[in-house]
Amino acid sequence: MNCPATRLRVMTSECASVASAIAMNSVGEACTDMKREYDQCFNRWFAEKFLKGDGSGDPCTDLFKRYQQCVQKAIKEKEIPIEGLEFMGHGKEKPENSS
Repeated sequence: MNCPATRLRVMTSECASVASAIAMNSVGEACTDMKREYDQCFNRWFAEKFLKGDGSGDPCTDLFKRYQQCVQKAIKEKEIPIEGLEFMGHGKEKPENSS
């Protein structure tokens, strides 16, 4: 099996199985299973739908929201300073300066 090292989240199912076995844990131990579940959902949707031109919907939204809440709780519990940072989601985007 030749699984290329890539920053893209798209892999063959065989490479994805290997990657999930060595995937990075979440910031909170309690969040790791949620992270893996979301990653698998996203990778499947991205490869099977989005890359084939079907960008409608995202079946992983609920998984992402649960994972996001778990990570935010873990960050607070670990007292990790995050002042001024936007993470795990879109903040209010600033319009580009067109002048």
